[in-house]
Amino acid sequence: MKNFIAVAMISCLALSACAKSKVIDGKEYKPYGLVTQERADPKIQYEISFADVVMGAITCETFFIPAYILGWDIMEPVSKKEVKS
Repeated sequence: MKNFIAVAMISCLALSACAKSKVIDGKEYKPYGLVTQERADPKIQYEISFADVVMGAITCETFFIPAYILGWDIMEPVSKKEVKS
């Protein structure tokens, strides 16, 4: 039983990062979270990854997976910000 739980947790952790990198104007932008805010580019529009929120809610009883999602992969690059004139 302990082996099953360990395998299930490892599988969930491996599949937990639902936010995807995106190539915009030939440059790849990666998702970021609270710990990795230095990855955020001020010229790129980011949105919260709905899939990561759902995965965090499903696995909320395990501390590690929601902490990883919130810390490293919650914000997903979407598009280039429009310049307001």
